[in-house]
Amino acid sequence: MLSGSKTSFKIQQHPPGPALRGPKSSDMNSKRNRNGQAFPCIPGEHVLEEAARVRKIVRSRDGEGSILGTLYCTNLRVAFVPEPAPGDTVGAPRCSTCLHSEHDVALPCIGRLVAVNSFTKAKVLTANSTLKFIPEELVLYCRDFRVLRFRFRDSGLEPRACQVTLAIVQAQESSNASAGTWYDSGAIRNLENAWLSTEESLSPPTLLFERPCDWEKELRRLGAAGWRVSPVNERFDMATSLPKYLWVPSRLLDNELKRAFGHFNARRIPRLCWHHPGGSDLLRAAGFHADSDPEKEDVRSVEALMLAGHAQCVIVETAADLPSPAEIQLSYLKLRALCLPDSSVADEKWLSALEGTRWLEHVRACVRKASEVAALLAERSRSIVLQESDDRDLNCLLASLVQVLSDPHARTQSGFQSLLQKEWVVAGHPFLQRLNLLRDNDREESPVFLLFLDCVWQLLQQFPASFEFTETYLVALHDSSYIPFFSTFLFNCQWERDRRNQLEGALSGNRAVYLFAKGALSPQTHLFPWKNGSLSKKGWWRAQSSESLSEQDRSLRSKPSGCPQQPEGLLLPASAGPLIRLWRRCYLRGSQEVQRGLFASTLAELAEELDRLRKQLGD
Repeated sequence: MLSGSKTSFKIQQHPPGPALRGPKSSDMNSKRNRNGQAFPCIPGEHVLEEAARVRKIVRSRDGEGSILGTLYCTNLRVAFVPEPAPGDTVGAPRCSTCLHSEHDVALPCIGRLVAVNSFTKAKVLTANSTLKFIPEELVLYCRDFRVLRFRFRDSGLEPRACQVTLAIVQAQESSNASAGTWYDSGAIRNLENAWLSTEESLSPPTLLFERPCDWEKELRRLGAAGWRVSPVNERFDMATSLPKYLWVPSRLLDNELKRAFGHFNARRIPRLCWHHPGGSDLLRAAGFHADSDPEKEDVRSVEALMLAGHAQCVIVETAADLPSPAEIQLSYLKLRALCLPDSSVADEKWLSALEGTRWLEHVRACVRKASEVAALLAERSRSIVLQESDDRDLNCLLASLVQVLSDPHARTQSGFQSLLQKEWVVAGHPFLQRLNLLRDNDREESPVFLLFLDCVWQLLQQFPASFEFTETYLVALHDSSYIPFFSTFLFNCQWERDRRNQLEGALSGNRAVYLFAKGALSPQTHLFPWKNGSLSKKGWWRAQSSESLSEQDRSLRSKPSGCPQQPEGLLLPASAGPLIRLWRRCYLRGSQEVQRGLFASTLAELAEELDRLRKQLGD
């Protein structure tokens, strides 16, 4: 899977629902198809139904082709095992991984199931559907933009076709209702233990930020001498959505720190994200609580947090100039519909339709805003506070993107994975709601994390030599988010994850896989809404000027002699028009014609090709 991140991205499994057929075999290693070929699976997985001699449809520029094999429906996924080619060893699966095979899809990753018969209209299948015909073809529209087509025998009278189709529908419904229980399975723990031993042998490891030593280690790496690790939220009694440990100013005691929690939405106080080598500090926080009425001592604590020992502080309203989660979701739905291979949009209108989704516009805004925050951090020593109403969506995106631009360590594989843990996972991004893996809250669904990955991909295209990982890694990470095998994406915050571990008796979590804000530097007396009276009922403080900050950024770019020496690793990407492109390898993977040439051959494919050439030369 993702090397170096095994403990951070886990696999889960749940028992079959009562409506499903009983398991065909309890020992999957002994389960073989009609050719004697073993079915590759994880421990605890069992087959619900299967159909032999099914053809998987593949399309290319040369036309439509097919691969003959066996289609399986298990309690975790839909899997297709091709029949062995002449010369292959019987019983040895051709694909060694069961998580990201091009032939497999996890049940909750299936977005839509369509049964096709030449005599009737195609039917979208749900748990309440009645299938009145035997399907000739089954189409799986996946949430990761793949489209899998399986064709049964040409006669359309194969009874196994109906059985495996209904089994997939029922298994998918069962997985939607109980995906959270996958985290508790013994099979997953076995895999986690194996991955833990692998992770411990890797150097450097991914920091999970579940223990104070991880926070201490990262703080030492940053050289942030004026900061310390506070255990004030170790029992989650200050804020359940915050991590156990926080970076706070050294001079601020925990008793003083506790005074600040009640003055921010969801009690999410300002805390350090990243320390710039030049002295600046990047912080993040929720908006000021509308009903807050701080006392004098409380004001002192809040100001100490936000100023962080600096003479100047800039508050960035993260939501300014960036799309809301609802706008991101609407744009994403339009993009997904456009990128399907059977989209009704004509070729000559496709690009204008792409602009109409506004997805690239959102990516462009995020990259631009992050670039200007990174430039301000490099300009002079100051405190910059990213402030969002709930501090759990756009703050995650912007704080992470700024660090990818500013810190070369965040562009290594282990550094990037540690960044995701710190700014997304333990920081409380509501993955379960935003990814909607349980399909129980469509109103809260929004692919904010996917938007972030797209932004990182844009940087990768402009600065390929600055990254230790490749596009393939980002695609695999994107796909992992839609597979509820990984505890990273199964919970809304660290408190939920720890609570599940305690309830189920699990082991310790240690083993776990824009134009800038409309504002400028403001006098300190106007930074805080309670300086000249009670807090405004409008909620958070709003920065003033919309033009002055852009002027500062232009000055920074045109007068490098007027600011400290920028670190060599600082990236300032271009975000104009055509320089922000569509991530074709991710979004257009359902179109084989477009994908041709985008994927590098795997080592296994190259080895097979080399073997075939040797045999031809031998003949």
